[in-house]
Amino acid sequence: MRPSLLGACYGLGAAAIWGGMYVVSDVVLDTIPPFTLLSLRLIMAAAILGGLLIVRQQSLGLTARDWLSLLSVGFIGFGISVGAQFVGTDRSTAVNGALITSASPAFILVFAALILREKLTAIRIAAVILASIGVVIIIDPANADFSSMTFSGDVALAAAALTWGLYSVLVRLVSARHDTLLVSTIALMGGLLLTLPASALELQDRPIGAVDGGTVLGILYLGVVSTAAAMWMWNRAFALVDASVASLFFFAQPLVGTILGVLLLGQTMTGGLWIGSALIILGVLVSMLRADEQKATASAQSAQEG
Repeated sequence: MRPSLLGACYGLGAAAIWGGMYVVSDVVLDTIPPFTLLSLRLIMAAAILGGLLIVRQQSLGLTARDWLSLLSVGFIGFGISVGAQFVGTDRSTAVNGALITSASPAFILVFAALILREKLTAIRIAAVILASIGVVIIIDPANADFSSMTFSGDVALAAAALTWGLYSVLVRLVSARHDTLLVSTIALMGGLLLTLPASALELQDRPIGAVDGGTVLGILYLGVVSTAAAMWMWNRAFALVDASVASLFFFAQPLVGTILGVLLLGQTMTGGLWIGSALIILGVLVSMLRADEQKATASAQSAQEG
């Protein structure tokens, strides 16, 4: 399988998992406060991926500088970005959150150009715009509430979108030198440097509620599937595909959420949902097909020069 296609499978798979995890998160957050839940997710995921490193008997071979860079990447992505998303969701609305965080691919595009020197082509910009319009049509901004009551939450959500864009590009940067499993494991540990202290402060005012079997299953799903598996898949996608192309995979989240709403909640598949979904799919396809053409052209030029 071509690296671009494999990367697309990983990226779309990760985003699809995240698109369906919000129902589980909402249920578990009724019992466990945000940073405590996030810490549990990161601990479980780091333990699982770290266990795989041990099974593979993989030598770390990291310098102090490597440790610092990988922990810093995780601190930004799993600590600041996901933490800000939790805070924003808690203080704003679901519609606001979906609209604001859909800016992440645009931020990825910008950071990819600034940090990785990827070309900011008209095709890639158009693909992000197409998919973004699709998200807006699906979510319907008329349902958003950007009042003073949600301002602090909206700012946190914007910070989450910005830092997730930065994290995704930095993952591609460090993945050029290190294995994805190793990057993911240490990055998760980096996130804990922020979430554990935040959890300790949080629990003083908002203790854990009554935990039942459903809560335990929800935590296991969030830790194993949504964090360990999905985060590795997302990181792997950015290791295989240009960041500006992989950014489009993020749009699978609202698409999957829409499909689940139709299948599980009995929502109607309106014309707006059809159009929005089609634009998201079209944006992803345009970006991927153009990327394959560029790589084929570059390979042909290299062969001629050789």
